[in-house]
Amino acid sequence: QVQLVESGGGLVQTGGSLRLSCTASGSTFSHVPMGWFRQAPGKEREFVAAISGSGGATYYHDSVKGRFTISRDNAKTTVYLQMNSLKPEDTADYFCAADRDQSLLRLEHRTTSGYTYWGQGTQVTVSS
Repeated sequence: QVQLVESGGGLVQTGGSLRLSCTASGSTFSHVPMGWFRQAPGKEREFVAAISGSGGATYYHDSVKGRFTISRDNAKTTVYLQMNSLKPEDTADYFCAADRDQSLLRLEHRTTSGYTYWGQGTQVTVSS
């Protein structure tokens, strides 16, 4: 069983930065792919970024490439999402997710079906 707790959300102006953290419990954390998703009011949850168990491979949604960076510290069982040059359209609840199985990063990890465990979310608001 894996439990995920996000933190680091808040209110920021356009062009600002935030770093989200997701701390996981569970001994298999260091071997499973992890991802970040977001959900704006009235919209479906959408993929933001994913990272392999080793941290050596990453995926990004086109809308955040060059602005967001996903990373992980397996010793701290934490995955991060550094968000720079934030835009009002980045406003959403951000969720981290963990796969159940140890595997390479797959295209499925760009979708919610690639993950078993989810955090409760942290709110990010970007003011114009």
